[in-house]
Amino acid sequence: MKSILATIALFLLASHCVLAGDVINVADHGIVPGEDATPKVNRLIESLEGQSGVTLEFPKGVYEFYPEHAIEKFRAVTNHDNSLKRLAFPLFGLEDFTLDGGGSTFLFYGRICPITLFQCGGVTLKNFSIDWDTPFHHELKVVQRNEKDNSFVAEISPMKHGFEVTDGKLLLNHYDWQDMIGQNIAMDPKTNAPYWQTKRYLLKAKSAKATKVGENRVRLQAATKVPPPVGAVLCTYGNAPTNRLAQAIHVDQSKDTTIENVTVYAAGGMALIAERSENISLDNVVVTSTEKRVLATRADATHFLGCKGLVKLTNCRFEHMADDGINVHGAYIKINEFDGERTFQCEISHRQQTGLVFAEPGDKVMITSRQTVLPIYETTVEDVVIHDQQFVSITLKDVPSDLPAGPLSLENLTWYPDVEMRDNVIRDNRARGALISTKGKVLIENNVFSNQMHGILIEGDNKAWYESGGVRDVTITNNLFGNIGYGTGENYPLYVSPLLLPEQNLGDDQYHGNVRFMNNRLKSFNGLLAYAVSVKGLVLSGNVIELSEDYPTGSELPSIELDHCKQVTIQDNQFIGFDWPLRVKQSVDNTEVVIKNNQGLSVPSDQP
Repeated sequence: MKSILATIALFLLASHCVLAGDVINVADHGIVPGEDATPKVNRLIESLEGQSGVTLEFPKGVYEFYPEHAIEKFRAVTNHDNSLKRLAFPLFGLEDFTLDGGGSTFLFYGRICPITLFQCGGVTLKNFSIDWDTPFHHELKVVQRNEKDNSFVAEISPMKHGFEVTDGKLLLNHYDWQDMIGQNIAMDPKTNAPYWQTKRYLLKAKSAKATKVGENRVRLQAATKVPPPVGAVLCTYGNAPTNRLAQAIHVDQSKDTTIENVTVYAAGGMALIAERSENISLDNVVVTSTEKRVLATRADATHFLGCKGLVKLTNCRFEHMADDGINVHGAYIKINEFDGERTFQCEISHRQQTGLVFAEPGDKVMITSRQTVLPIYETTVEDVVIHDQQFVSITLKDVPSDLPAGPLSLENLTWYPDVEMRDNVIRDNRARGALISTKGKVLIENNVFSNQMHGILIEGDNKAWYESGGVRDVTITNNLFGNIGYGTGENYPLYVSPLLLPEQNLGDDQYHGNVRFMNNRLKSFNGLLAYAVSVKGLVLSGNVIELSEDYPTGSELPSIELDHCKQVTIQDNQFIGFDWPLRVKQSVDNTEVVIKNNQGLSVPSDQP
């Protein structure tokens, strides 16, 4: 018996077979700092097929990953651009797997996607940072300005791949591609955030006339509405559809994913995009810029589409990204044709959702109106036939006999998560702090928000991004909101409203329900608190709003605006230090509104 066991042991060692529960030191497989780790990491991960309980451990160091010898697969990535993608860590079909970076930096070059989880269960990612040798954007630091001819001189960074000026146009070189001036934003080095009213300094590629005036300097004329101040950093990151090709972490059709002690400094897209996945936990995940850059990721810090279970964020810090901190939502897909029985010919609505797994047999779905974005009928999916990335046939268990005329959509009710956000910081970024459009239970507690646009946006739309999710149970409590809306001065800490086209209209019922914004502290230069449209069950209570003079003070907008709302309580809020009237504005069709015991807030004459 002993000889048989010894023979098996020798065989396993000889074949490098991995046993469940093994800890693999990557150095034992020739993976070391200072060389391209990609092909060896690819092969090592491939060897884990069929194994479970494995930990891949990196001794602390800087590991480099290049695209040339990476595995290549076509990947549909929601809210990004689908393409053949080079993958550094293709984690496909793994169970109870841990990637432990040991405090290492994973440094990437070019358009390579760092980490992809597909159909995995129980994966933990921990103890590493993700960065690129050169980021996906360029930073133009203003060193001279001339108001008379609306021009400025800027130093360009990074300069590793250089830049060109051709026929008066600035062309910025990357690893193996070139960008013109594209989507961009001006960052203020004094605050490390977007400028107050940053659109004044928006770069306009068509009118800009470029002249090279030094090895790393360019003069731009008629590129902005007014020349930016000296010291301003203009960040430009190319145009769609080529500026969202390389997300940092993609979690796809996976379950029970944990990400802890991970920092993302750059990405050609989002730091984390998750879709059709269940239970995702983030602890001490940081998205930020390096000391040498002012901008971090090209897009959102985190984004969750069509997930379920629990999305949990604790002790995270998201800052300096070029889009939102977190976005949680579902998707509306268009119904193009109904066969008169139970089958609908459907179309993925947005170009950056093509390839999305919208539904599978057994999922509960809602037929909704595209005219009012309101629900019509709830049923169950019986069959799905995928024709291509964009078109799908969906057969339902039953449909109403009086299916209304007019444009319709489908919304998946099964794949909506609960959300818990505690002790996080989301600040100094373009766009919003949190977008929450899920029918699950949501708790946002003890966080810090300071964002260029709305602090928390609860939306849902069937017109632009087709992000579904009229909320049902949201509690936002004991958070700190600092100087929300410094992009234009017109954004709210809480904005709850479906986004409608002019040809769309509000229906008889409310789209959102049960939103509680309570006991929060706000430092505000404009006195704005909440904007709500089509909400049933809105509570604004116990909030303290103090005047901040960090930005120009004052606003002509109402502090609270209500439209088509029902069962609203505005109570025990304190507005402190404002020297202009703060008011509540109501449309004619609000009902059951109670406003009382608010300090420094004007009560409409028709309220008690």
